Amino acid sequence: DVQLVESGGGLVQPGGSLRLSCAASGFAFSSFAMTWVRQAAGKGLEWVSSINVSGRTIYADSVKGRFTISRDNAKNMVYLELNSLKTEDTAMYYCTKKWGSAYDPPVGSGTQVTVSS
Repeated sequence: DVQLVESGGGLVQPGGSLRLSCAASGFAFSSFAMTWVRQAAGKGLEWVSSINVSGRTIYADSVKGRFTISRDNAKNMVYLELNSLKTEDTAMYYCTKKWGSAYDPPVGSGTQVTVSS
């Protein structure tokens, strides 16, 4: 079974940084694009960023220049570096498989990011 375990969230002040991690298992990780999505309270899922098997990356306009996605195929890990955080970045963050808007529904529990002073 596909397992994706997110970690690294927390409470941070505006302008702060966090690094989210996602541990993947149960599928051929190096053969799949990976994506981060987020869900703010009371809202739907929002695509954030994707990375393909070759390392090509794309970002939502709302996070471009502030967030960086990366992957380590040897460790079956995908990461999301969050910098210059804003209150509107507050959400539950999930990693999932596939590219861009074609991502699979999240299966993990997510990791909560709260940006507040």
